[in-house]
Amino acid sequence: MPGTPLSATPESQPTPGFDALGVSAPLVAALSAQGITAPFPIQTATLPDSMAGRDVLGRGRTGSGKTLAFALPIVSRLLSDTTTTRTTKRPRALVLAPTRELATQIAEVLRPLAETNGLTVTTVFGGVPQGRQTQALSRGVDIVIACPGRLEDLMGQREVFLDQVRITVLDEADHMADLGFLPAVTRILDATPAGIQRMLFSATLDNGVDRLVRRYLRDPRTHSVDSAESPVSTMTHRLLSVSDATAKSEVVRELASGTGRRVLFMRTKHSAKKLAKQLIAAGIPSVDLHGNLTQGARQRNLTAFSEGEVNVLVATDVAARGIHVDDVELVVHVDPPTEHKAYLHRSGRTARAGSEGTVVTVVLPEQEREVTTLMRQAKVTPRKDRVQPGSPVVAELVGEVAPKREYTSPAEKMAALQGETGTGRRATGRSRRSGAQAGSSTGGRSGGSGRAPSSSGGSGRGATASSGGTARPATGYHGSAHPGGGHPGGGTGGTGGTRRRGGSGRPARSR
Repeated sequence: MPGTPLSATPESQPTPGFDALGVSAPLVAALSAQGITAPFPIQTATLPDSMAGRDVLGRGRTGSGKTLAFALPIVSRLLSDTTTTRTTKRPRALVLAPTRELATQIAEVLRPLAETNGLTVTTVFGGVPQGRQTQALSRGVDIVIACPGRLEDLMGQREVFLDQVRITVLDEADHMADLGFLPAVTRILDATPAGIQRMLFSATLDNGVDRLVRRYLRDPRTHSVDSAESPVSTMTHRLLSVSDATAKSEVVRELASGTGRRVLFMRTKHSAKKLAKQLIAAGIPSVDLHGNLTQGARQRNLTAFSEGEVNVLVATDVAARGIHVDDVELVVHVDPPTEHKAYLHRSGRTARAGSEGTVVTVVLPEQEREVTTLMRQAKVTPRKDRVQPGSPVVAELVGEVAPKREYTSPAEKMAALQGETGTGRRATGRSRRSGAQAGSSTGGRSGGSGRAPSSSGGSGRGATASSGGTARPATGYHGSAHPGGGHPGGGTGGTGGTRRRGGSGRPARSR
């Protein structure tokens, strides 16, 4: 990269332990408690520099272990920092990530290390109410893991200030560039103190990422380990050519039917949702993951997949980065991506951190030329087979077939639960209204005031006046007590009263 002072370090050396890389004994113990005893190559390469306080530019594919490569320096730096303390609305470390899924997963890695050492962590991202995030910031937090959009919003609301940040990390900076976040990232970094330690991790340095490096990193040490463009020796690439859309659908169903974890990629949100439903109907438990889901729904579906409740995740490119689930044995490009970077990032859901995995692209006749170009750009040489449903090649890729079973998706479970809760509420409302109507039967007639006797502390309005009475229409709050207590109609549910004029009834007014 012209104009940027970068120095590379050879990475083909024997792997030392974490302690030899400058990691303190308490952090080594915390890692050991999680069963982490040997560093990955990206950690071996970067930790000596990052633990020493130098700026680091790390280039590596997702799944290479880079989260721990910056989590350890963050915790170490804050433990040794004597110039700042935990203060309301002023975090001391900042990690920027492009998606809420990635932010959540970074927090899962960082939180055990931080909390073991008395540090606090919170996430900040959109798609959820900001109340809990602002409450955490107001209490004071050491480490914030944020998506740029929501963080900028909170900065504008003066809910967070970055003037005490001592270390910043940009993770998957190239993805942030693809999403158009770099202007926001620039404004956020400008709000942090100059001269602090910075780390940037990115698979590539295009789309403006190189400008971030030049502007914010001081004489960075660069380490390129297992980049997105480098081949993965444990990943096998296959092309399955099918005759038509009907054959494709059946082959995809077969590929989804194995016992191991598999991720199926679609091009659109609608098609991902539709395929997941079709697989469930075929007895193959599946969940979908795409941008139309709420954060809660996305997390429930991802949990179902990562905890083994289902073996199949049907996703759009929202899952192509930052989603780390162990032991995904098969990735299927049901819809081939439009460019080679997307192919590589999708494929990176398998063969992670030394594990083996297979990547299959299902190709229709009209897609063959496009996919051939895609593979050449991705520097991949796949094995090509023409297949049909039931082909031995497909059976080999499927492996052991999982028994068919009925499955209720997390969305259906949530809807059923909400339905039961709603039924209970409606039943309670009906019961209260029945009581109100019984009370109103003693209301005034033939010139009386038309007010029903009060119940539950309210005035119980809701009687029907006749013969020239002065009945007042019901003004109850649908059977619920008014928040202030004894509001007229509160607790009586008087919603059924009418006032007659000239023989015509008018519905009671409710608030």
